[in-house]
Amino acid sequence: MSIRVALVDDQPLFRSGLRMLIDSQDDLEVVGEAGDGEAARGMVRDAKPDVVLMDIRMPVADGIQATQGIVADAVAGGSIGPRILVLTTFDLDENAAKAIRAGASGFVLKDAEPEFLLAAIRTVHSGTAVIAPAATAELFQHFGERAPRPGDPDVELADLSTREREIFMLAARGLSNSEIAKAEFVSEATVKTHISRVLAKLRLRDRVQLVVYAFEHRLV
Repeated sequence: MSIRVALVDDQPLFRSGLRMLIDSQDDLEVVGEAGDGEAARGMVRDAKPDVVLMDIRMPVADGIQATQGIVADAVAGGSIGPRILVLTTFDLDENAAKAIRAGASGFVLKDAEPEFLLAAIRTVHSGTAVIAPAATAELFQHFGERAPRPGDPDVELADLSTREREIFMLAARGLSNSEIAKAEFVSEATVKTHISRVLAKLRLRDRVQLVVYAFEHRLV
C-alpha cells in the first residue's frame, strides 16, 4: 500500500516539482494539495494523507497555524492524524521549532537532495527514527525554551520501567530503533513496543516530541 502524501505550499511550481518527484516512487502517492494553511485543514480532512509536507511561510494561515489545526482535528477525531514534515529554507529556523512544538514530526530543508526528502517521508511515516537528529537537536539548542510542560517529569518518568527509561534516554538522543536494539541487545520489535509504551505514558505524539520533552526538561 502506498504512503499517501499531501503538499501544502503557496508556490504552485514548487508543488508541481514535489508531485512529480513523489509520484515517481512506487510506494508514494500525492493525494492532495493546498496553497495556504487554512485550505490545508479541509484538504487533509478530505484526502486523509499519511504524511503532509508543510511550508512554513504562507498567506492566510502559516504552517504553524495549519499544523496546530490539523493536530487539533486529529485529537478531536480520536486519531493520531497525519505526520507533518515542515519545509523550511534554512536549518536554524525558529518557526520550524514552533511547528514541531505544535505537533510537526520533523523538518526538511527546501533545497535538500531529492533522495533525502523521499527518505524523510518514509522515515516519518514508519515512526522508527527522528529525521536528522543532529539538526533537530541544534535547532532546539538555539530556539528551545526550557520551560517545563504541564506535569512533573520526575513523576512521569517514575512511571516508566527501568528498561523503558533506558530506551527513552537513547531515543531522546535521536537513536533509531535499530541503533537502540543494538545498544540494548534486544530486537527492533521489542524496541518498538517499549517506545510505544513510553509515548503513551508520557502523552507524547511521536519520537520528535519525545526529543523535545527531554530537551525542555533538561534530560539530555
